[in-house]
Amino acid sequence: MVLRRRFSYWGRLFLPLVVFLWGLIAVQAYSRYNSEKEFRTEQLANDLELINARIIDAYENDVELEPFIRFIENYYDDTELNGVRISIYDDNDSLMFSSGVPIPIYTDSDTVPEFAEAVASGHGTALRHSSIVDKFYFFDVRRSDDGKIYVHTAMPYTEALLKSVTVDSGMWNVLLLMATVATMFLFFFTRYLAKNVKLLHAFAVKAANGDEIDETVPFSKDELGDVSRKIVSLYRDKAEANERSEREHRLALKINEEKMRMTKQLTNNINHELKTPVGVIKGYLDTLAEHPEMDEVARKRFLDKAREHMDRLCSMLNDLSSMTRLEDGGAGVMREKVDFSELVQNLSMELKNIQLNNGVQFVYNLPPGCFVLGNYNLLYAMIINLVRNADFHSHGTECGIKLLSENNREYRFSFYDNGTGVGEEHLPHLFERFYRIDKGRSRKVGGTGLGLPIVKNTINVMGGTINVKNRAEGGLEFVFTLPKWKENEANKPSI
Repeated sequence: MVLRRRFSYWGRLFLPLVVFLWGLIAVQAYSRYNSEKEFRTEQLANDLELINARIIDAYENDVELEPFIRFIENYYDDTELNGVRISIYDDNDSLMFSSGVPIPIYTDSDTVPEFAEAVASGHGTALRHSSIVDKFYFFDVRRSDDGKIYVHTAMPYTEALLKSVTVDSGMWNVLLLMATVATMFLFFFTRYLAKNVKLLHAFAVKAANGDEIDETVPFSKDELGDVSRKIVSLYRDKAEANERSEREHRLALKINEEKMRMTKQLTNNINHELKTPVGVIKGYLDTLAEHPEMDEVARKRFLDKAREHMDRLCSMLNDLSSMTRLEDGGAGVMREKVDFSELVQNLSMELKNIQLNNGVQFVYNLPPGCFVLGNYNLLYAMIINLVRNADFHSHGTECGIKLLSENNREYRFSFYDNGTGVGEEHLPHLFERFYRIDKGRSRKVGGTGLGLPIVKNTINVMGGTINVKNRAEGGLEFVFTLPKWKENEANKPSI
């Protein structure tokens, strides 16, 4: 297998341009040479025609021709016309005078073309081969006005050109200098143009090999450089997008694993939480079944206990159902205009008719017209859960709700109690399902362990936030936000 060395992009750009440049200069030089040659040839013809005209003029002015022609011969010594041949014929084609080898006017019984042209028009020229001296000559013939003489001149064409058709050496030097400067210019110019391609090639190799990409590739500041930078930017964006996708994939796997862990933990918690009321109910019912002779007072006490745990079991199942609906169907909850101050007022009036376990008092301080975007029933159940949580666990005498602040988007509320609060280590876990600070005591005072998770999920579904902290004056404070209702808000399907 033969390996071929591949020219670089710069080489394939530089070499054709240099070849084209030198070819252009060569064509220019050749054209200049031909122009000079034509000029010299025309000048030679003019010189011969001038000699003929002077001889005819001397003839017409009765100047003796032989001395005059000798004068012309001497005059053109040391010039390119040195060696010019001059022949004078009369109108009978007889040679009257000749300087140098006579110029014949016939070839093979035919009149030479320049002489025939002069006979017809008075003047004739020709470039042809002379068989006598075996050379190319430039011929010129002129006839006198009276038609009695013909002056026939000839000059060796090749020899004359060798002496006169030369291009000035200064011009060649200028052309060579121009070609050298242009070549150097092309060298640096094409090297500059190929710089981006070279950098792009290096970038592509690194990208293909997975090597680290330089953040500041020095592309030139032109259109090609802009395109190169855009390509690098697109590659980096794609690499970042792939990296983001991989991170999101890993995060999704982690979330899925966490969700499976939480589901398993929830299942274990539900199983554990359900065992207690179910076991107690079974125990009371088994005792009643096994002791039919039990007195009426004891029987009633056992049935009341079984009913109490059955109610707790039903509450737990209802809370679990609410949690599932909020988590799985939150997007389907219909949100509408809710007068939150009116909702809290109605709830306060209802609480007066309900006997809470520990007799905690509920108060509120909300201005009228607190219109929020939410679901009336879910918000009502959320406040009930907060009140019951305070009644079950705060060990205080009062709980309440008040408006903290508002802006163009939302209201910020505070639900608080004046109880003992909880340890700081418990605060991050209060919204977890079945989380209990004192498990034994919590079961005695009541509650399903799902009230606060339901509160948090309700706030999330409404589009708000909630957090909890200990109050400086004692007790817990739940700070939550609810979005304001706006005229252009659209209703969503009900859960």
